[in-house]
Amino acid sequence: MENDSIDHSPYITQLPDDCLYFIVERLDSSSDRESFGLTCRRWLHIQNSSRRSLQFQCAFTQLISASLSQPSTEITPFHLHRLLNRFQQLQSLSLSGCTDLPDSGLSLLARYGSNLQSLHLDCCFGITDHGLFFVASGCPSLTILSLYRCNVTDIGLETLSQSCFGLKDVNLSYCGLISDHGIRALSQKCPQLRAVKISYCRSVNGIGFQGCPQTLTHLEAESCKLEPEGIMGIVSGGGLEYLSLSNLIWCIQGDGLLSIGAGFASNLRVLNFRLCRTVGDETIVAISKGCPLLEEWNLALCHEIRVAGWESIGLNCQNLKRLHVNRCRNLCDRGFQALRNGCKRLRILYFTRCRLVSSTAIEIFKCLRSDVKIIEEEIMCGEWLPDLSESHFVFQKATEKSSLIFASKSLTAMTVPLRRLLLPVKNLPELLKELDREKIIIFE
Repeated sequence: MENDSIDHSPYITQLPDDCLYFIVERLDSSSDRESFGLTCRRWLHIQNSSRRSLQFQCAFTQLISASLSQPSTEITPFHLHRLLNRFQQLQSLSLSGCTDLPDSGLSLLARYGSNLQSLHLDCCFGITDHGLFFVASGCPSLTILSLYRCNVTDIGLETLSQSCFGLKDVNLSYCGLISDHGIRALSQKCPQLRAVKISYCRSVNGIGFQGCPQTLTHLEAESCKLEPEGIMGIVSGGGLEYLSLSNLIWCIQGDGLLSIGAGFASNLRVLNFRLCRTVGDETIVAISKGCPLLEEWNLALCHEIRVAGWESIGLNCQNLKRLHVNRCRNLCDRGFQALRNGCKRLRILYFTRCRLVSSTAIEIFKCLRSDVKIIEEEIMCGEWLPDLSESHFVFQKATEKSSLIFASKSLTAMTVPLRRLLLPVKNLPELLKELDREKIIIFE
């Protein structure tokens, strides 16, 4: 009897590639994905080509277990080149925290970055304009770019704007070498720009945003030296919904903010003026009338707002839900009464250490506005980011010499509120203990 020609190889190895891709994409555990790749060379190729996200243990962006590389205390160009050679279909790459990574580490992006949509280089102090040249030449599909504390200049931003036309979200905070020339290149050549952070960029006065696209809805410019012409440029697109000008550094009076209430920022929903000490009644009246959609307004430590300003807020801000008035020296009983009688949709009032407001006025407010929760702590404005693929919840504990930032576990919401919560230093050990499963980074 002739032997039948039967293939005795395991049936699972005969599955077509499409089925194997389907299987590996549904493996949530990184150990399971690694085990899948160890089965045979073909399965290893499937695993490598199906990987879409990569970040390192030293990174302090949102940690996603399926995207983590093998633990490593130092990421060198050699390690990065091997990984980019292996994973050639990446859409998201985070090198945040790789403080010693040089420009040469990004050279392979010119060859393998065509699918990359998100790139985080936070605190990569060795990355300069030369590194951005590799990004620009190899990552035409880039939409999210974070250069927090990188040593880049206007030249690098101009290079990016000439190739990465689809940029939407750009973080340039603490990039002290950039100016309005670089900002102008991004705002003019990236028509889909929607979120920009330029906090602590002291050489940017805002003029570079003149003629920015209407898609720009989110801007953070904390501790910047913005000029009145710069404020006009920032709101010129007409699409802003979130604007943070906390601790505005100005050598002129706060009336330079009048342009916010001139009609171009009518879509504004969140406005942060915390520590803008020179903002006065004229500005407050103009904005309360010109920004009818405002839902949250942080006026903590705005000492020059007096009765006329508070009365205008009570009369005109009918959509306001959250108001911060912490430590406002000139908020008195009469201004508090105006807030009580107006702001019909107000639900949360952050209120503490307003010494001109009597205890009687506070009790009357509580009786007549039981629908409003008074919170006696200082919390920054809710920061509503656009549709980010790597949105994460951030708390920041600020002291005179240090700050603490941590990213929470993966969140699935399309827009995630960010909060910066001030906490006493003495609570830090307890906080770390509670968050021992999170990724903690402390900046000194």
